[in-house]
Amino acid sequence: MSETGSTWTAGALLDLHERVHQMLAGLLEQCGDLPQEELDRELPGFGYPSIRLQLHHVLGAERYWAGVLRGELIVDDAAAGFPTIHDLERLRQMVSDGTRGWLEAQTGAALSTPRDMVLWGDAVRSLVPAAVLLRPLTHAHHHAGQVLAMLRLLGREPRGADLPIA
Repeated sequence: MSETGSTWTAGALLDLHERVHQMLAGLLEQCGDLPQEELDRELPGFGYPSIRLQLHHVLGAERYWAGVLRGELIVDDAAAGFPTIHDLERLRQMVSDGTRGWLEAQTGAALSTPRDMVLWGDAVRSLVPAAVLLRPLTHAHHHAGQVLAMLRLLGREPRGADLPIA
């Protein structure tokens, strides 16, 4: 059981993961008609200054944290290798499939029990796997909001990026 006493289920996390990826797929679709120039335009005030870099960062974060859960450090995912929305959608699908595959093999006890994990810089921390997975899923919404703001700055009217509830 986690330090907070919560017991997580793979089914609940799979459902949330699927909904987050539905949101991300919709966001990528919204950006699909952007000219490359707008996709890569750097806008001031954002840590990741372009829409493409924001989207790549979201997917890279999930890939990193899912790797931590599997005992792998995946940190070599250069954004230059994903220059188009099509490339980012392929990355999204690959990341989603990898996370889902790991999650489908987990039990509630395994998801809820702290265990040692190796992070960037060879730091070892005792973490609850469910909380590790929740981190990139909630993180995706922060960057989705930034992408929507960037679309508005480019004169686009975004459709939104809420978590699907149906």
